[in-house]
Amino acid sequence: LNLELNINKIAFTIFGIDVYWYAILIVFSIVLALLIYRKKDGQYNIKYEDLLDLSIILIPISFISARIYYVIFNIQNYTSLRQIINIKDGGLAIYGALIGGIIVVHIYCKVKNIKLLDMLDYIVLAIPLGQSIGRWGNFINVEAYGINTDVAWKMGVQVRDAIEYVHPTFLYESIATLIIFFILIKKSKNRRFSGEVTYIYIILYTFVRTIIEGLRIDSLMFYNLRISQILSIILCTIFCIILTK
Repeated sequence: LNLELNINKIAFTIFGIDVYWYAILIVFSIVLALLIYRKKDGQYNIKYEDLLDLSIILIPISFISARIYYVIFNIQNYTSLRQIINIKDGGLAIYGALIGGIIVVHIYCKVKNIKLLDMLDYIVLAIPLGQSIGRWGNFINVEAYGINTDVAWKMGVQVRDAIEYVHPTFLYESIATLIIFFILIKKSKNRRFSGEVTYIYIILYTFVRTIIEGLRIDSLMFYNLRISQILSIILCTIFCIILTK
């Protein structure tokens, strides 16, 4: 689009501590999600107070599991614990966050005697919005972009001493997840059964991710397989079957 941007990963420094845009966007997403949940207080018989109690455990565990998932499939790039825990430059996988998050929600609902699918429907609404915002952290970090292309909306990135034009896959996913967010808002108002909103999110996101993952150059790999793409295809198929039963 003939725009030239040079954005520093560090937004500002306070008391000698660098604050990264990536972290700011993540925190902003969390705050925005909590505001959305506050407005939805009581929906599906879920109390906002229960969501806040759950968040104390859910948020850190989701970050940890997102990092573990990413590191496992990139283990060759890490030689020390310090590198593993350093997320300033990114390195969080949404599927890891979802896996860890679902485990925490399941345990919490068991303990509090809350219907799991109702809690998931309550929580899932804000997830695609957070993903949409978070992808701009990938843009600032110059990551999660795609293969070379000459399409009109191509993005130029500095690779060593040359500029390469690539698919802005971060943007594709940001737009797609924002659309999913609005679809879920509408569906959440007239869901037909517990879990429907969650199932629709999984189907829509995994479908989108399957396509976009095929364009990315930094996919997490297991031998010659793109892990996120394979997982997306499996989940999309399973939940399409569940939803159409």
